[in-house]
Amino acid sequence: MKLMYRIGVIGDSDSICGYAALGLDIFPVSDTSEASQTLKKLCAGDFAIIYITEQMVKGIESEIDRYSSQRIPAIIPIPGAGGSLGIGMDSVRKSVEKAVGSDILFGGK
Repeated sequence: MKLMYRIGVIGDSDSICGYAALGLDIFPVSDTSEASQTLKKLCAGDFAIIYITEQMVKGIESEIDRYSSQRIPAIIPIPGAGGSLGIGMDSVRKSVEKAVGSDILFGGK
């Protein structure tokens, strides 16, 4: 039997409710403690991709770092309803720099 992976979204309900219309599993949380608990639950489950709002990432970086060396799940910061904090773009920059050995996106800025 082939395992079907799922995609989850963690964040405040205003920021993530629209993702349900796309067929993604949403997990509304009100603070970083709930976000951390939800993240642990999803990582132990059958989720291959977990989007999490930058506002929630800001408080649980060490928890997210714990999963960074694993192939699955991919934990991807996304902007919340309040706008971007730049965490997602910084994550992309670091990933590219790690892959190619140089900051080719922003020229080392």
